Amino acid sequence: MVTLCWAAKGGSGTTVVAASLALNSSHPSLLVDLDGELPAALGLPEPDRPGVADWLASDAVADQLADLMIDVAPHRWLLPWRSGTSGAIRPGRPGDGDRWHDIGRWLHGWADRWGCEITIDGGTGDPPPALVEHADRVLLVTRPCYLSLRRAVRGPTRPTGVVLVDEPGRALSRRDEEHAVGAPVEGTVSIHPEDARAFDAGLLATRLPRPIARELRLVAA
Repeated sequence: MVTLCWAAKGGSGTTVVAASLALNSSHPSLLVDLDGELPAALGLPEPDRPGVADWLASDAVADQLADLMIDVAPHRWLLPWRSGTSGAIRPGRPGDGDRWHDIGRWLHGWADRWGCEITIDGGTGDPPPALVEHADRVLLVTRPCYLSLRRAVRGPTRPTGVVLVDEPGRALSRRDEEHAVGAPVEGTVSIHPEDARAFDAGLLATRLPRPIARELRLVAA
């Protein structure tokens, strides 16, 4: 299964949710980073090899993406966005449709071949439409924030489900979110101090906080 996580507004927690889903999976798992934050969140050094952005800018075949993967933990791998020395190339740049289709097909082939779950951290803003077409699940990660909801509804990407990052005191309810985006809330995450400390220290890969692991257990494949 290929799961694409994205947020309509920055600071929604997409990286934490995507990493937690992959680490909490009962199957071998590949994390795909389209935002450049996962190495730091997982406590890894800056990648010393090319990543997805570098591959997009090249004429390399899709099978070469396997050579760019980094070991995170037993049966857990990361496909980074870019190397620590390459420029910042955003995934939404024009003209990449065919390349994104190639990545989507390759990810499905990799999942089928190795019995692997794929989780994509799509970052902030609408992900490439060609990649969305190849995702089995498109999860909007959002806080119960009016501005976030407004952007999500106005954008072209239609989620199949929502991961709601709970914030006490917000006026919007779970039902409001589901009605607005037309998709069910598949999981609710409460960010505890333990979660924040693990993220800030880059310990998600070695010490996934129990609260977030428990809350996302039913969402993880």
